[in-house]
Amino acid sequence: MAGWYRLFLRDALLYVSLTSVCLLALVLYSPRLLLNDYPPAIRALVPPKTKGERRSSIVLGLPLLLAMFGFPVYAAFTIRATQHAGFFALWAYASGIAFAFNVWDWLAIDWLLFCAITPRWVVIPGTEGHPAYRDYFFHFKGFLVGAVFSGALGLLAATMVALIAIAGVL
Repeated sequence: MAGWYRLFLRDALLYVSLTSVCLLALVLYSPRLLLNDYPPAIRALVPPKTKGERRSSIVLGLPLLLAMFGFPVYAAFTIRATQHAGFFALWAYASGIAFAFNVWDWLAIDWLLFCAITPRWVVIPGTEGHPAYRDYFFHFKGFLVGAVFSGALGLLAATMVALIAIAGVL
């Protein structure tokens, strides 16, 4: 398993970069597309998403979903092919990559960008200056949910790669 940490750092950096670009592009396009990810006090101030916004959230959010789910699977394939990793190593690797984004999202995007800086482009019109934009605990709870999600995503990726390896394809 020599050199796996270099692969991990590379893959984690790629994953964090790819998912961050997709996420921030959605917010730049329209913060309302991610309305469900805003604190409840903010959501209570604005009308629900329109039918068009719901459709746009799905269509424009597809690259983010593909990156979030697809990259850990790709990374697990890579580590299996180059390092001949077993199931537990595949799970740990894919979970670690997902967790790297979770930590970045929590500290850099949520706490620093959203809570501390709060640029105008993350603010939903009609909610300017609301104290819920500084709700650090809301984002910490999201981090905890993301930690569980990271483990589950890693398990899914490891299972897919292991099943393909058992089938003799890899």
